[in-house]
Amino acid sequence: MRTLALPDEILMQVDKAARYIGGEINAVMKEKDKIRIRFAMCFPDVYEIGMSNLGMMILYDQFNQREDVWCERVFSPWPDLDAVMRKEKLPLFALESQDPVRKFDFLGITLGYEMCYTNVLQILELSQIPFMAEERSEEDPLVIGGGACAYNPEPLACFFDLFYIGEGETRYDELFDLYNEVKKNGGSRKDFLRKAAHVPGIYVPSLYQTAYKEDGTIASFTPIYEDTPAVVEKQLVIDLEHDYHRIRRPVVPFIKATQDRVTLEIMRGCIRGCRFCQAGMIYRPTRERSLTELKESAKEMLENTGHDEISLSSLSSSDCTELSGIVNYLIDEFQGQAINISLPSLRIDAFALDVMSKVQDVRKSSLTFAPEAGSQRLRDVINKGLTEEVILKGASEAFQGGWNRVKLYFMLGLPTETEEDMKGIAHLAEKIAEAYYEIPKSQRQGKVQVNVSTSFFVPKPFTPFQWAGMWSEQDFREKAKLVKNEIRSQLNQKSIHYSWHEPDVTILEGVLARGDRRLGPVILKAYQKGALFDAWSEMFRFDLWKEAFAETGVDPDFYTLRERPDDEIFPWDFIDAGVTRSFLLREWRQAAKETVTPNCRQKCSGCGARKYGGGVCFESSDPIQ
Repeated sequence: MRTLALPDEILMQVDKAARYIGGEINAVMKEKDKIRIRFAMCFPDVYEIGMSNLGMMILYDQFNQREDVWCERVFSPWPDLDAVMRKEKLPLFALESQDPVRKFDFLGITLGYEMCYTNVLQILELSQIPFMAEERSEEDPLVIGGGACAYNPEPLACFFDLFYIGEGETRYDELFDLYNEVKKNGGSRKDFLRKAAHVPGIYVPSLYQTAYKEDGTIASFTPIYEDTPAVVEKQLVIDLEHDYHRIRRPVVPFIKATQDRVTLEIMRGCIRGCRFCQAGMIYRPTRERSLTELKESAKEMLENTGHDEISLSSLSSSDCTELSGIVNYLIDEFQGQAINISLPSLRIDAFALDVMSKVQDVRKSSLTFAPEAGSQRLRDVINKGLTEEVILKGASEAFQGGWNRVKLYFMLGLPTETEEDMKGIAHLAEKIAEAYYEIPKSQRQGKVQVNVSTSFFVPKPFTPFQWAGMWSEQDFREKAKLVKNEIRSQLNQKSIHYSWHEPDVTILEGVLARGDRRLGPVILKAYQKGALFDAWSEMFRFDLWKEAFAETGVDPDFYTLRERPDDEIFPWDFIDAGVTRSFLLREWRQAAKETVTPNCRQKCSGCGARKYGGGVCFESSDPIQ
């Protein structure tokens, strides 16, 4: 019988104690004496957020298929428990065994967004693991990072022993076998890391060095040893029909998670090529799961969890050729069983509206459009591939179908943006409201509600906009103010609600997204000052970060305001993410010309992803050259 790491008196005084006790349905328990590798799988945020992460669920299930590996889960303690653990000197523990994380062989940390970086340090400190990789002993776990932010691992390089670049299903078995071999032969931590650097997709920061020019830009980034690969290639599953790791028994949380449902991944990648979107670039090429696989997987997960909702997950569900088949199967198969179907990432067209009318309560739900920019000119700059005509047609059809609430997502601060582009956000919202009132009054469902939300643009690695400059915090505020005032001047202003993200968070995200190794001390200093849970608006303290930048002598403007020259060496240039630098640079120049690039099914743009030998690049019998 398990002994909980936290006594009852502590569990009774913290919020949502179920976050910390484990023992959920489908959680994996194993006998320790049969295990050779213990892996602590960590998502550096609260339980409810981490339990909604699909990548973590896939690897948890995959690792535990090995008899010699026990993978357990770890999440960030909320500040109430964090304070108790520090006061009582209690080590951070894994949920399944309740054992201290420092007893594990590996601590794997998912890096899904930049604002979790101080939580990474919380995990290390509460686990009683030294912050700096170079200070760890043979007794400490090997700390490995993965996820979207691992495509620029440099700001966190000093804290990690190694990073996994790409989709985790492909190389972990090889890494685990190597670890067992080194351990069996009496090898050291350094021996393992030297060998691990030769596993495709594995990056060991301590084996590389950076030199800088006088102006602060990178002069060179090179391996320390001649036999260490100069380029780290991303890893991915090409054949989702045969090589996809199918989750059969997802863990069912005790408390409501952010995504409290079965998640069915229907495809990977995106054909669209939006120039601001990192996911659309790094997850190329687009690959789909077969309808047979999707049906079997959906049925199995719903039966093994008891969930009453299933979400069809992808970057752009409307582009999945099997979408109609899987949706109709779910409607028919689970008719009368009160199973809800969630359809994120849909373009609102006749098919989508027809499906949503069948699976949602139209009177309660709202529709989401993501025009991203207020004018057609700027949508062409970002290669959104969405016209005003399509947006208005979709909204009009939705209103005729009974909806009266619409959400619109935009970005401010995009490259080449003008005042007219910003005002266009208000004008588009007004046109959508007008479209509602064009419907006969007898057919309307009350008043229309148009919710407009703007975030601020952040250039990301491996996108055509990785060369772009950002705006200052004050500039972002002025942009939001301009949009707000323009909305107030519209005829239907009372039907339009406007909200925007805080620019200070955007500035920090911009620094961390394109930063280099010099940011490690800044992150540590901010954490030591109290920065934690930066992704939570009520917790974010930009003043602490400003102090950290000042005290470490690092200028955040260097990372945000500059537009990069074409030939600048980026901190992430040693990673081969599939899309070539020449393609990204060509797209950057196409953006300046306001030229649209066709999507992958219309015409090959020569991005470089065809080298993987599968996916959308090879859908036809005569593949595009």
